[in-house]
Amino acid sequence: MGIQHAEDGAMGGVLAHAGSGPTILRILLGAQLRRLRTLKGISREDAGYAIRASHAKISRLELGRVGFKERDVADLLTLYGVTDPDDRAPLLTLARQANAPGWWHKYGDLLPNWFQVYVGLEEAASVVRSYEVQFIPGLLQSREYARAVIMLVHGTASAEEIDRRVALRMARQERLSKPNAPTLWAVVDEAVLRRPIGGAKVLAAQIDHLLEATELPNVRLQIMPFHRGGHAAAGGPFSILRFPDRDLPDVVYMEQLTSALYVEKRDETDHYTQVMDSLCVQAYSVSASKQFLRDMRAGMSV
Repeated sequence: MGIQHAEDGAMGGVLAHAGSGPTILRILLGAQLRRLRTLKGISREDAGYAIRASHAKISRLELGRVGFKERDVADLLTLYGVTDPDDRAPLLTLARQANAPGWWHKYGDLLPNWFQVYVGLEEAASVVRSYEVQFIPGLLQSREYARAVIMLVHGTASAEEIDRRVALRMARQERLSKPNAPTLWAVVDEAVLRRPIGGAKVLAAQIDHLLEATELPNVRLQIMPFHRGGHAAAGGPFSILRFPDRDLPDVVYMEQLTSALYVEKRDETDHYTQVMDSLCVQAYSVSASKQFLRDMRAGMSV
């Protein structure tokens, strides 16, 4: 019986997310195709040949980084021995659903492809863990703080474009207060809070915003104080994204000036998870971090 015998329960896990956003559907479909390929002992090169593509494209498909052509999925299923129409139909339907544009598509003219990937992954994640050394994490920025950060990079853009970029950042935050919201667990270096992005009034309002955001049950914020000295994350900021399906690997994201690095190999993501765990131990606790913010806000004259 094709898929059910080859991957007991796996198809049910894919279909359980049929109402999810396109990124998670692509990731899940790609993971299913990877399982089927490896079970048959077929190389990426041979799979690529079957759909008139390179092994690199097969890799991108299996990671859910690109859209699926229904014809390509059909050809791969045939190559992998999935010929029963009842087994093929759900995966082909999933391929069509996975090509639907995400809500962020209307901002596509503002976003480079590498960041569109991140927004989709963030939307699909059940847990987002971040370490920041320069700015408040995007998911926790107030509107005016976000505007000030965006102006640093896009200061010559039109007012309309700046407004749209701010709107995109605010739209990303909406998921934090919706049903089935992800857990956001952020560690922020004290330097971030000492840097008056946008001026003293904007920073004061940002601290108020953080105190309000941390009242959400799914938001945890820890401050890494100066007096802790050096720590394990000397390499800079990064985020770890974890997904609701246990078969999907964590993804580590590191943003650069004009691109981003995505890490998915288990031994590497495990290392970043260990570093993040160490940061959480070294940083102020969640309650102590809230008190730090309250004390800092009380000492501000605005």
